Amino acid sequence: MFIFFLKSYIIIFLMKTKALFLDRDGIINIDKKYVYKIEDFEFCDGIFELCRYFLDKDYLLFVVTNQSGIARGYYKQSDFFALCDFMLKEFQEHNVKITKIYHCPHLEGCECRKPKAGMFLKARDEFRIDMQNSVFIGDNLSDMQAGKNAQIKTLFLVNKEKQEASFFKQFNDLKAILNFLKEKEDK
Repeated sequence: MFIFFLKSYIIIFLMKTKALFLDRDGIINIDKKYVYKIEDFEFCDGIFELCRYFLDKDYLLFVVTNQSGIARGYYKQSDFFALCDFMLKEFQEHNVKITKIYHCPHLEGCECRKPKAGMFLKARDEFRIDMQNSVFIGDNLSDMQAGKNAQIKTLFLVNKEKQEASFFKQFNDLKAILNFLKEKEDK
């Protein structure tokens, strides 16, 4: 009996978790450049439905966001945290649990600022994330490069301007991603 429980524990310990990584500005909220006030924060259409889709598939949800406005002096880290609290409460009201928010407050010279993979690697190590079976959604090429640098297999770019690259799929909006995933599931 003890051996059975030990084997079960080892299997659970060795299992890795799938994650959905989300950029913030342009994916979770409309990008209005250096958003830090609650009154300026407007959720993107389809974000809650998309997140619930991934939660139903047993993904953990993470936000990975460059916040150079802190280093530039446009707002304080405390402003960023207050906005995060608001955002998380809104997600909860829509039955979405964000596991953790990672942010880079720097301008340059760090390992966490996208396109570097530092924020993703912190999540990987902290939560035993299976990067090969995870997904990242961003709205610019530096996001896609960060996902590639983190060895995330599935990268989705939300951008209406056509970008040329073979390592990600491009969509006009979040609802198009959700439709793509549901159609793929039905096949």
